[in-house]
Amino acid sequence: MLALAFWAGGAGADGASFFEPFDALDGDRWFVSDGWANGPHQSCLWHRDRVAVRDGALVLSLTDDAEGDRALSCAEIQSEDRFHYGTFEARVKVPYAHGMNVNFFTFIGPPQDRPHNEIDFEFLARDAPVLQTNFHLRDDNRNEELHPMEDDGAFLTLSVIWEADRLRWYVDGELIRTEADGDLPDEPQKIYLSLWSTDTLTDWMGTFRAEDAPQHMEVDWVAYTAPGEGCAFEASILCAQGVEVPN
Repeated sequence: MLALAFWAGGAGADGASFFEPFDALDGDRWFVSDGWANGPHQSCLWHRDRVAVRDGALVLSLTDDAEGDRALSCAEIQSEDRFHYGTFEARVKVPYAHGMNVNFFTFIGPPQDRPHNEIDFEFLARDAPVLQTNFHLRDDNRNEELHPMEDDGAFLTLSVIWEADRLRWYVDGELIRTEADGDLPDEPQKIYLSLWSTDTLTDWMGTFRAEDAPQHMEVDWVAYTAPGEGCAFEASILCAQGVEVPN
């Protein structure tokens, strides 16, 4: 995942469980990225005006309005707190476009003076709609898997259960990937939601065209459940029959 944040706030250790319904944008919980890009690979600039709450949903937008030194504007929020092992979930509506990355992930790294740790859901459409799951641990960055997706405009429930010795990714309650061999992320991380574009990472994402803007990612809710707490809300993967709850 290349969409790393260059703001190093939220220095707390382990955050507490929460359920965020996005009735409003809680400034104590979320930081809005604004006024920078994460490198020359990104053809848009983060802008706070591309982040909004409408009708009980967070809306992150990518538009062809020029801001700063980029022709496009895009959106990212990140949690103030850091979270260690547990269950991370979000219900999202994902747009697909050539050259665009839409994502829900956890991250900590050099911007926060910590080793790079990351766990990803990334939605891409270079050739066809796909979900890329991935994790990063220090210099170990090539752990991606691709999962074909339908571009049907439906909301998806994304869940990842992170334990010291296992990672499990779920989409709409279906287990799509398990990692239990070798080293896994071990640093407390921040939670991110964003969409961004590129005109350089063409082998991975393709090239975003200005005429494909605007694009909008909708987020119904986000939640974190600490280990051992189990089924905290009805839509959680931890309420599903047969899903082992992390301790």
